[in-house]
Amino acid sequence: MLKFDILKTDGHARRGRLTLNHGVVETPVFMPVGTYGTVKGVMPKSLEDMGAQIILGNTFHLWMRPGLDVMKAFGGLHQFENWHKPILTDSGGFQVWSLGEMRKISEEGVRFSSPVNGDKLFLTPEGSMQIQTVLNSDIVMQFDECTPYVSLDPKTKGQLTTEREARISMELSMRWAKRCQDEFARLENPNALFGIVQGGMYENLRDESLAGLEELNFPGIAVGGVSVGEPKEDMQRLIRHIGPKLPAHKPHYLMGVGTPEDLVYGVQHGIDMFDCVMPTRNARNGHLFTRFGDLKIRNARHKSDERPADETCTCYACAGSSGVPYAQGGRDGFSRAYLHHLDRCGEMLGPMLTTVHNLHYYLNLMREVRAALDAGSFGTFVQQFHADRARGV
Repeated sequence: MLKFDILKTDGHARRGRLTLNHGVVETPVFMPVGTYGTVKGVMPKSLEDMGAQIILGNTFHLWMRPGLDVMKAFGGLHQFENWHKPILTDSGGFQVWSLGEMRKISEEGVRFSSPVNGDKLFLTPEGSMQIQTVLNSDIVMQFDECTPYVSLDPKTKGQLTTEREARISMELSMRWAKRCQDEFARLENPNALFGIVQGGMYENLRDESLAGLEELNFPGIAVGGVSVGEPKEDMQRLIRHIGPKLPAHKPHYLMGVGTPEDLVYGVQHGIDMFDCVMPTRNARNGHLFTRFGDLKIRNARHKSDERPADETCTCYACAGSSGVPYAQGGRDGFSRAYLHHLDRCGEMLGPMLTTVHNLHYYLNLMREVRAALDAGSFGTFVQQFHADRARGV
C-alpha cells in the first residue's frame, strides 16, 4: 500500500505525507541507513525519540546474513529488528556497483562471489523481488545496474563512462524494471515498488529512463546513479534537470545523498526522500555536522572545550536528558572535551554519542524544512541555513 498527498508547494519544493503499511511518513524526510538490520550504534528507541520515521535495510547483506530462512521465521525485517515503523530496502543494485570488477553482469542478472564466504551467487531481478518480499519492507526498490561514473570497460577504464556505455546500462535497468514489476505482482507483495531513473551523467538518457518508468507506472520514483564519485557540480546539474520533471503526484527519492547542503538543494528541486550513510559513518570517524558547520572532534583544539558539539542542539549528546540546549542554559550534555577524550581512547561511547548527534541533526534539519514549507517561509529558511552553516563552529 502507498498513498501520497501533497500538502503544500513552494516552487519545486513539496511538503507531503506518505502513507505506507507500517505507518505515515511526513516528507521531506531523511531515512537513516540500517544496513544489517540496525543503524550502527543507535538503539531503536533512540531512533524513535529523535524522530526517525522510516529506516533502510540492505537486501544484499541481509540475504547473505542472517539469510532468508531466519527472516521467514520472524515474518520479515520489522519483527526481526524490533522496528515497527516503515522500512525501505534497496535492491542489491548498489552492491552490484560496489563489487566492481568482481561481478559479471548479463541480461539475466549478476554473478559474483559472496563477500562473506566466497560462495558463487547469482542475483536476478526476480530474486531481488523474492528477497524483499520475505523482508516485507514497505518500499521495495527495483533491481538495477548503478551506472558507474568512471568506466570499468578495459578499453576505456579510468575515463568518464561514455554515453554509449551509460545507455547500455540504463536500457538494461529498464528491462530489469519490467521484470521486477512482473515478479512483484506475481508474488502478490502488498507493499510498494519504486522504479529507479538511471542514465549516468547524461540528461537525455535520464529523460529516456524516466519516460520508460512512467510507462510502467511505478507508484514511486527514485533517482539513482548519483553520489558515485562524480563532482558536486555534476550531481547538482542532474538533480536540477531531473527533479522538476519527476511525476508530481508520486514520491521522489534521491538515493545515497548526502551532505546537509545536498538535502536542502534536493528539496529545492522536488526531492521528497533521502538516505545516506554519511551522518553515521562520519560520526564514527569523529566528524560531526552542526547548525554552524562541520566539526572534527579529533582536533586538539577541542581537548578542553566545555561546550557541546552544537550549542543550539537538543539531542542527548549535546543537551543530555533535560533536552535544554547549552545556548539556553542547559548543562546536561557532553562537552567537546569529553567527546575528544572518548575518541582518543577508542571508547565505544564516543561514536555512539556522535552518531546520535549527527542523526538528530539530519532529522531535525528535515523537521525544520517541513515547518518552513508549512509556514510558507522556505526561501527565508534556505538563506538562513546557508548563513548558519557558513558561520563556522
